[in-house]
Amino acid sequence: NDVYIQIGLVLLIGLGAKTAILVVEFAKQRHDEGENVSEAVIEAAASRFRPILMTAFSFVLGVVPLVTAAGAAAGSRRSLGTAVFGGMIAATLMTLFVTPSLYRIFQGFMSRFFKKKEEEAA
Repeated sequence: NDVYIQIGLVLLIGLGAKTAILVVEFAKQRHDEGENVSEAVIEAAASRFRPILMTAFSFVLGVVPLVTAAGAAAGSRRSLGTAVFGGMIAATLMTLFVTPSLYRIFQGFMSRFFKKKEEEAA
């Protein structure tokens, strides 16, 4: 883990968080409008699917020259490029599959917990 990989990981955290926040925000808006949690998260993931993939593919293809670098300072370029290339693929898969699932699980727990509190107060 040299400094280039660490910089790449910070970049990946930022990009992954941005896309995950967008999916969750869309799902929250749909849920607040009265949709079921499952329907809201499915619709949010479907509506953000294309932008997430376009961002990921453009980024991954943009770092291919870093992965295949040759010449002066090729070691640092390859180090950064490889970390970001693989990390972005993993972050995209997590954003598409893990984030909606976690939102569904946690929002389901929160809905049950707060419904019980409201019923007890009434």
